Amino acid sequence: MASPDDLKFQEFEEAADLLSSNPGASTLSISNPSAAAAASSGDVRVDLSDDEDNQQESSELLGGEKQTGGFWTFEYYQSFFNVDTMQVLDRIKGSVMPLPGRNFVKHHIRNNPDLYGPFWICVTLVFSVAISGDVYTFLSKMGDTEYHYRPQFNRVSIAAITVFLYAWLVPLGVWGFLTWRQSVERHISGYTFLETVCVYGYSLFIYIPTSILWTIPVYWLEWLLIVIAMVISGGVLVMTFWPAVRDDTKLTAFATMVVIVSLHALLAIGFKLYFFQTSTKSGSSHIGQQMTPATNHTTTNVGKHQ
Repeated sequence: MASPDDLKFQEFEEAADLLSSNPGASTLSISNPSAAAAASSGDVRVDLSDDEDNQQESSELLGGEKQTGGFWTFEYYQSFFNVDTMQVLDRIKGSVMPLPGRNFVKHHIRNNPDLYGPFWICVTLVFSVAISGDVYTFLSKMGDTEYHYRPQFNRVSIAAITVFLYAWLVPLGVWGFLTWRQSVERHISGYTFLETVCVYGYSLFIYIPTSILWTIPVYWLEWLLIVIAMVISGGVLVMTFWPAVRDDTKLTAFATMVVIVSLHALLAIGFKLYFFQTSTKSGSSHIGQQMTPATNHTTTNVGKHQ
């Protein structure tokens, strides 16, 4: 029969050696029989809150759902350029081939507006208009012996001011107007300011190839290209902003669309009249040279009769 000393709890030497070798090891303390029963049944709860937080943070980083910092941080502005080449090309394709019933924001932007495409489109348009206008002036005056070519670098500055002011101020005005109408008429939908800027930026792409084709000094072709570019680019704006204003009053809806299209057409016409103006100086001087001999001959005949 076992003695009472044999039934007492005894500390095993192996466990003692392990604890002495690794004092920081975690231990499990069972203070009551119910906890012992739970431990024996395998129902042991372990606090994994730190691991779950780390896993959640990692999943947010992988899924791109981690919130950006304030506007003073680099990550805040990095989100505006979070697009790849295929997305930019798809949006450019949608801006030059507008289809009826396809909203540019819903079918191409898809809640991911960017500033990468609009920024480089505006920069390219600035140099395209300025350089093409310079080439147009050179080609139109090539036969004039009194003309001496001089690069017009001031046109780059004028084009940059015009394009970037239009690409920022007009969307700001449209966004502000739609936001105001939303506060007045609750059933009117709208877009964010970044979505509005994105739509206007991509709608300017069609003017880049148009400005290059304007170097062809054919008068009727120049205006035909303007009409085509205005129809394509204006169609993108109409099909994008019409769903946002169609539930408003008829007068307000149509007046808004007329202002949007008119401003867009005014930009194209301004490009044509300033950067690609047809000079009539050489033609008038040529007519004057033709009329001068006739005038001198008439004067000589009058002198002989006197």
